[in-house]
Amino acid sequence: MDKTQSYDIFLIAPPGLEQVLAEEATACGFDEPRVVPGGVETRGPWSEVMRANLVLRGAGRVLVRIGGFPAVHLAQLDKRARKFAWGDFLRPDRPIRVEAVSRKSKIYHAGAAKQRVERAITEELGAPISDEAEIRLMLRIERDFCTFSIDTSGEALHKRGHKEAVGKAPMRETMAALFLRQCGFDGAEPVLDPMCGSGSFVIEAAEWAAGLMPGRSRSFAFEQLAGFDAAQWQSMRNAAGAGGRPESLYSGSDRNAGAIDASRANATRAGVADFCAFHQRPVSDIRPPEGRPGLVIVNPPYGARIGDQARLRSLYGSLGKVLMDRFSGWRVGLITSEMSLARSTRLPFQAPGPVVDHGGIKVRLYQSVRLR
Repeated sequence: MDKTQSYDIFLIAPPGLEQVLAEEATACGFDEPRVVPGGVETRGPWSEVMRANLVLRGAGRVLVRIGGFPAVHLAQLDKRARKFAWGDFLRPDRPIRVEAVSRKSKIYHAGAAKQRVERAITEELGAPISDEAEIRLMLRIERDFCTFSIDTSGEALHKRGHKEAVGKAPMRETMAALFLRQCGFDGAEPVLDPMCGSGSFVIEAAEWAAGLMPGRSRSFAFEQLAGFDAAQWQSMRNAAGAGGRPESLYSGSDRNAGAIDASRANATRAGVADFCAFHQRPVSDIRPPEGRPGLVIVNPPYGARIGDQARLRSLYGSLGKVLMDRFSGWRVGLITSEMSLARSTRLPFQAPGPVVDHGGIKVRLYQSVRLR
C-alpha cells in the first residue's frame, strides 16, 4: 500500500448515531468527517486508518476503499479483477474472505461476481480464500461500477478486549461511548450508572477520562495486510496506553451481585479499577458520590411484554423520584424504548434523541436539564 496516498475511509455507526460519531471524528482531528447513511466518511493516508481503529470510541468498524472499475458483464469483471493491484494491499500468505452485493447493475448475480473475484485473487496473487478469514474484502456493484473495500478492523470494534463478563442485554461499548458523547460528556465530570449491568457506561467514561484509547489492547485485521508498518503501529499503541488519572470518580450500582462482580472484573482488565466504584444496591439506595455534580446515565429494562408495563412504570417512577430528591445539579441521560416509560420518571426531559437500534429494539436517549 502507498503510505502517502489518501484513501476514502468509512466509519460504521449504529443507525441513528451517525452525527454523534461525526462529532467524535471531528474532535479527534479526522479530515472533514461527513455523515452518510450507516456511518461517517472521511479521507486520509493509511496512518489515519490505523488511528481510527485505535482512538475512535464510537465506530463499529473502519472500512477503506482501495479502488474500483466499471463492469457490465461477468467476463469484463473477471478480466479487470485479474489486473487489479491486489498485491498492494493483500498478502499471498494470508487467507481472504470475499463478500459481494449488487444494486441496479447489469451484473445482478452477486454470488457469481464473488466467485470471479475469488478466482482472480487466488490465481493472480496466490492468496487462499476462506469463509473464516480475518481479512474481509467487500465488492459493491452499483450502477455498473465495482468498488472494492477492506474491513481493516477484523472483530467489531466494540470488542475492546477487556469486557469478558457480560450480563443480560449488554450495552455495546461503542454505543455506550456515543450515548455518553450525546449527553455532553467530555471526560471531566463524574458519571453514575444506577443500573450498571456489566459496567459499559462506567468503564467507557473512566477510560475516556483517563485518556486510554479503546483499541490499545487488541489486534486488528490491518496488521495482516501488505505493507503494514509494524514500527509505526507500535509507536501509536505505546502512546495510546499511557493514560493519566482523572480527578472524578466513575460509579456504578446494581441490585444483582453477579453484575457488580462482572463490572469490577471488567474494570480491572481495562485498567480503570482505581477510579471506578461499584456497589450492590437497589435504585432506592443510590446516592451521589462526593464532589461536584455530573452525569447520571442509565439503560433500564424496557420490557417486551405488555404485562411488564405496570411493573416498569413503577421502577422508572422510583428512579425518577430518587434522582429528583438526591441529585440536585446533576444531568440525566436515560435510554429506553417507550416515551411513556421515560415520562414515568417525571424528570425534566428535553426532546428525545433520534431512534437507535439496540439489539433489535428501537430506543432513544432522553436527556434532562440539570436537576434542582
